[in-house]
Amino acid sequence: MAVRTQWTVEHACSHQTVHDLSARPADKRAGFARWLATRDCTDCWKAARDTDTESKEEWLAAKRAAEQEAAFAWATQFDMPQLEGPEKALGWGERSRHQQMTAAHTALVVEGSWNDTDWAELEEKARAVTRAGWWIDQRDAEATDLLELLHAAAEADRGTENPFR
Repeated sequence: MAVRTQWTVEHACSHQTVHDLSARPADKRAGFARWLATRDCTDCWKAARDTDTESKEEWLAAKRAAEQEAAFAWATQFDMPQLEGPEKALGWGERSRHQQMTAAHTALVVEGSWNDTDWAELEEKARAVTRAGWWIDQRDAEATDLLELLHAAAEADRGTENPFR
């Protein structure tokens, strides 16, 4: 007598579904059917996942808006120039610049040994870099490396044929 392949499972969502478990080894079918009973059915799982995706998208949009507002307020307070570049890169560049400058201030001034004069030098170099793409490219750089990166950006004469840079 063969071990059955069709299992009727009552899921945690209280829906009953017939599952074809013929692809599983015969000795693992009962255990898998028990495990399925602890889960929602496929339709309920997909509905919950779609709801979660919408919630995550709304959360991310709200987070980006808050970050953008903080970056704008910071740029205004510290007299930072508007960034230049493609429209879709400007917001990301502003957020990246704000995050990099805030992290650098924390690492170099608050936790480090820099004074106001050292920080003022870094701010001046940051004001000179107005390309949004540059700030986006540096988003993963160490905060303590920012002065060196800004120095390299200010001294480099990097022409480009790329019209989008």
